[in-house]
Amino acid sequence: MPDVYEGAPTPITGFMTTGVKAASFATFIRVLMGTGFGSEITHSANFENIMWVLALATMFIGNVIALTQTQLKRMLAYSSIAHTGYLLVGLLAAPHTDLGYAPVVLYLVTYSVMNLGAFAILTVLSGKSDTRLNLSDLSGLSQKHPWIAFALAVFFFSMAGIPPTAGFAAKYYLFYSAVQAKFLWLVVLAVLCSAISVYFYLRVLVQMYMRDPVGSESEGTTPAWSAFVVALTVALTLQVGLMPSKMVDLSKRVVETLKQ
Repeated sequence: MPDVYEGAPTPITGFMTTGVKAASFATFIRVLMGTGFGSEITHSANFENIMWVLALATMFIGNVIALTQTQLKRMLAYSSIAHTGYLLVGLLAAPHTDLGYAPVVLYLVTYSVMNLGAFAILTVLSGKSDTRLNLSDLSGLSQKHPWIAFALAVFFFSMAGIPPTAGFAAKYYLFYSAVQAKFLWLVVLAVLCSAISVYFYLRVLVQMYMRDPVGSESEGTTPAWSAFVVALTVALTLQVGLMPSKMVDLSKRVVETLKQ
C-alpha cells in the first residue's frame, strides 16, 4: 500500500487515505450494528482476539516503519496504517460500552479532515510536476511560507494527538471507550505506540522551524482551491480540539443514521 501511495498523484493519495478508509469503516460499522449476526460476531472470543491482534500489529508496525521514512508520502502512508490500528481499538471496544461506535466515527472524521489538509499542503508544495517531497525539502519552510508551515504543524500535532487539536480529542474519546470496555492493557500499548508517532511528526516541525531554507523561494502562488481546503481543515482541526462536544454529538447522530 505505501508503494501505491508514493506512486499515485498526491491528490489521489489524499483521497485514498481518507475516502476509501471512511467508506470501508462506515460499511464495517453498519454490518456490525445491523443484524443479530453482527451482534453474534462482535461478542465472540475469536472476533475479539483477531481484532486486538490486528489493532496492535497495525499500530506498532505502522508507527515504527513511519519512523524510518524520509519521503513524506511514504511516512503518511505508514502513519495511515497506524491510525487504522487505533480505529480497530474503537471497533473492539464499541459493543462493550454505552459510547458504542461514536468514538470510531469521531476518530474517522477527525483523521479524514487532518489528513486531507496535510495532503492539500503536499499538493501545493509538490507543484505541477508533483515532485516527491523528502523531509529535507521542508527545511526552513516557516521562513519561506509561514502560513503553510503553521497549517502543516497543526495537522501533524493533531495526528500525534497533542492538545488542543481535534486529534487529541478524538484519541482521548476512543481510548476512554476502550478503558470502559475493560481493554486498559490495550490502551496502554496504544498510548506507547502513539508516543512513537510523536517523534516522526516532530521531526517535520524541527525541519520547518529550526533548519535554514534550502534552495530559492518558490515564485508560484497557492491555488485557490488548495488555500480553501487548507484553511477549512485547519479551522475544523482547531475548533474540534477546543470544543469537541458538538462533534461528539454529531458522531452519535451519524451512528444512529447508520443503524437505519
